[in-house]
Amino acid sequence: MLLKAKSKSKRSVYFWGCSVLVLALFLFPLLGRLTEVDAAGETVNVWVTTGDQSKLLQKQSDVTFGADSGTYATTVNVNENTTYQTIKGFGAAVTGSSAYLINQKMSASQRSALLNDLFGAGGIELSYIRHTIGASDFSLSSYTYNDTPNNIDDFDLNYFSINPDKTDVIPTLKSILSVNSGIKILGSPWSAPAWMKDTETLNGSYLKWYDSRYYTAYANYFVKYINAFKAEGVPIDAITVQNEPLHTTSGYPSMSMSDTEQRDFIKNYLGPAFRSNNIPAKIVVYDHNWDQTYYATNIFADAAASQYIDGSAWHCYAGNPSAMTTVHNAYPSKNIYFTECSGGEWATNFGDNLKWNLSNLIIGATRNWAQTVLLWNLALDPNHGPTNGGCADCRGVVTINPSNGNVTKNVEYYVLGHASKFVKPGAVRIDSNTYSGGIENVAFKNPDGSKVLIALNNSASGITFKVRWASQAFVYTLPAGAAATFTWSGSGSGGGNLLQNPGFETGSLSAWSSWTPDGQAAAHKVDSDNPRSGSYKLVHWASGAYQQTTYQAVSVPNGTYKATVWVRSGGGQNTLRLEASNYGGGTLYGNIGSAAVDAWTPYTIDNINVTTGTITIGVYSNANAGNWAVFDDFELVRK
Repeated sequence: MLLKAKSKSKRSVYFWGCSVLVLALFLFPLLGRLTEVDAAGETVNVWVTTGDQSKLLQKQSDVTFGADSGTYATTVNVNENTTYQTIKGFGAAVTGSSAYLINQKMSASQRSALLNDLFGAGGIELSYIRHTIGASDFSLSSYTYNDTPNNIDDFDLNYFSINPDKTDVIPTLKSILSVNSGIKILGSPWSAPAWMKDTETLNGSYLKWYDSRYYTAYANYFVKYINAFKAEGVPIDAITVQNEPLHTTSGYPSMSMSDTEQRDFIKNYLGPAFRSNNIPAKIVVYDHNWDQTYYATNIFADAAASQYIDGSAWHCYAGNPSAMTTVHNAYPSKNIYFTECSGGEWATNFGDNLKWNLSNLIIGATRNWAQTVLLWNLALDPNHGPTNGGCADCRGVVTINPSNGNVTKNVEYYVLGHASKFVKPGAVRIDSNTYSGGIENVAFKNPDGSKVLIALNNSASGITFKVRWASQAFVYTLPAGAAATFTWSGSGSGGGNLLQNPGFETGSLSAWSSWTPDGQAAAHKVDSDNPRSGSYKLVHWASGAYQQTTYQAVSVPNGTYKATVWVRSGGGQNTLRLEASNYGGGTLYGNIGSAAVDAWTPYTIDNINVTTGTITIGVYSNANAGNWAVFDDFELVRK
């Protein structure tokens, strides 16, 4: 049962109708022509990587958008009218080991070729990089920027120096910036200086929590670091407070920091130090695995600390990407950074790694609000080093042979390239429906208006699928395990799915409204249990008899439309249907019926002739206790 528009007096209806008729006669032919110009047979560029490596980010023959015809079980609807987060960039970490290999083990011409390939317009155009503030487990030695003789206290930071990084790290960062001056850099410390720590060692332990002078000094350490790098021509965009604060080891530089300690450090020391010294770099919390969400949310919950914080950072080594959506939904104003994941000898199959990285990082992380996707070492040698006590079998984005400077591009290069070469900083993620275990995908709109769709066939067989955008479509076939990036220009504002949050991928009922009889509680919700596509679906259910309408009213140009929803149902309802109303005619129904619908099935209302500039689309259940129906991938398109 959809809500009806309020009635008007006969006289107001008459004069309103005449006005609309005059405007319609003048404007609607123009609107039709504008729509045709906005979306008319655009050329789509295609790049493909296959699991057998026969194609490696290889340009394919162009395809062209055409008439939306035919039915395909897998149909990816790209809707640029629904937008999500803004993308900061894709990249990897310029560790001490990476910088050493690039700066010292390559000739000038080899180094130039590599950096142009990684960061230049003719290469994969990495746009965001991480570096370690002091040493990590991938440095030539262990150090910080304020080491003192015999670990004597230095509260005024008189011993502060970035000289250890002037040999390789800073020259490499400056060379990268010379290729692309727009590169953004995030710094992460593995350890505070040893004299600030309880056991006065870089490997393990924690800050001397019992004396506030050490916290003050450590906050000023960050200030001096950012200013010193700026003076070298290396601006720092953001810092994380501590790399992997829930993990410490005696094997390499590391430091423990609980959520409450990090909260209080930011609130009482670091945030005020940045503010008083006019430090523009963003403060990012956590910087650890997907398996813990409490750390970031506990810090964000403190308003005095939260005022200084831009967002949270995440690693891939435990948990899954949905943790980032959990935190985003709790604190939507806080940005999400994905900052580390490494491949290695524990997984050497190119095809398997291609699928895992595309599915979980390029697609999975960005569909869960990540604004950056950064891998670990940008470059390592064939022996997985140089190492400094940590991972003995990690793999870089590229491998550099130190004996001759030759470069091998690893699977991570192609994984990043499928995004970084095409998705520009400042792009926004736009809506698309994804198929877990099938054609998994994510879509973006660049600042220049061009669109990017990254798709992975994460199944064991080839899939032919449709991509629909702006009332047009193209069909493509991807082999099992293959990835593709599709790019095209043009405006889709005149077509495409006109509903907001059509697959409930916000994890909420955002943009949707509810009707129930007076006195009855709502009997609908969004959950993540076996959606048709994406991560969420709509559910109608209650423990007692219920009526529920979930609907959305949208403004549209007058014309002819088609509404569709995909449904599964346990059956038994008195009435279950798709409805269209408030469009200028009587309510139209797409009856689903009382029989069980075991598999996801589309139900459609076709040829809806809108004459009022609005339409309301919804689903209605009149059901007995325990009857359930689930809905996904609503669509309203102009014909």
